[in-house]
Amino acid sequence: MSDLHVLIAGGGIGGLSLGQHLKKAGISFSIYEREDEVSKNGYRLHMNMDGGESLRAALPENLYKLYVQTSRKNPRREMAVLIDEQLNEVGVRPHIGAPNDEEFPHTAVNRRTLCQILLSGIEEHVHFNSVVTGFEQDEKGVSLFLADGTVAKGDLLVAADGINSAIRRQLMPDVQPVDTKARAIYSKSPLTKEIRQQLPEILFDGFTSAMDSIGTYMAIGPYEPRRPVAEAARELAPESAIEPVEDYVMITLNVSEQLKVSDEELRRINPEEHHQLMLDLTKDWHPILRGLVERIDPQTVSVLPVRAIEPIEPWETSRVTLIGDAIHAMPPSFGAGSNLALRDARILAEQIIAIHKKQTDVHGGISQYEEAMRAHDYPIFEMSSNEKKARKFNKVHQ
Repeated sequence: MSDLHVLIAGGGIGGLSLGQHLKKAGISFSIYEREDEVSKNGYRLHMNMDGGESLRAALPENLYKLYVQTSRKNPRREMAVLIDEQLNEVGVRPHIGAPNDEEFPHTAVNRRTLCQILLSGIEEHVHFNSVVTGFEQDEKGVSLFLADGTVAKGDLLVAADGINSAIRRQLMPDVQPVDTKARAIYSKSPLTKEIRQQLPEILFDGFTSAMDSIGTYMAIGPYEPRRPVAEAARELAPESAIEPVEDYVMITLNVSEQLKVSDEELRRINPEEHHQLMLDLTKDWHPILRGLVERIDPQTVSVLPVRAIEPIEPWETSRVTLIGDAIHAMPPSFGAGSNLALRDARILAEQIIAIHKKQTDVHGGISQYEEAMRAHDYPIFEMSSNEKKARKFNKVHQ
């Protein structure tokens, strides 16, 4: 390990991925995560070339293979598809990003599984139950303060602590999350072999959305891995703590019009009530779509407000920088958020490696990363935030 030490606030996808890059480069790092384990959120994540190739660069070969094998099977069509509530195809559009047509293209993953893969091999560097409260920096380094009184010292600090980032709050006090007024119910519906046989192939394209005549909008994302997660983990990473995962269909329902309530009120509504709202909104839908909703396990139901960190003008570069949702949280319209966090981690790691090799100084390396991040990520934010673009599909001619 080098004498350069990197502090990372947040042990989500971006922070863990950065840790993997730094381990591979022999650079010292510590990750501080407020929760007691990696993401408990088991929902499905869309993957594209930005995210997938960043994982290839970050992970050792066995873990990258594990990511590939636990990704969903190749879809019939690698594109987004819009159907109506009676299962009629309305339109299609390509996914954003570079072409993704390898033998094993980047498809979709189970979020918790990906986090467990990213944790593998760097466990000793990750400090759970570590709540970050603030920092101080000077020309010599950075001090990171934790809620228990611990002070961690390093040369660089990376905020990977999400939309409610404590680091961003101090570094950029005027930058606050924006409530987009959108509300979404997330849930999982089981996907057994028997259920799979009953479902039409259109539900297994890249990503399928259904919308009825009054604007009720439901996203349908199957997670059907190329190989059973437990089996792949036993072969490729037997010492890693990778949990088995049953196949499922992620169901996300936009309830912006039906749930015009505060975040506090949202938290008080129980999952069964949210599930009932989903049933009420889809009561006249095709029986196959209705069945997906009926079979939802209420214990998997959660409602989240859709918030964003809007693009901001370039800030003064320092020893403290940000990746992922900490600096550009965006609506989930194109499934880009996690992919951008992975890309951020990769291009930041490249600059940290250059700093480590004395090819640039701290200011030069961090400013290069921040300029590249803004140039690439902010246009995608604008696309994701434009509801007309987010719901624009090329019409299917019957």
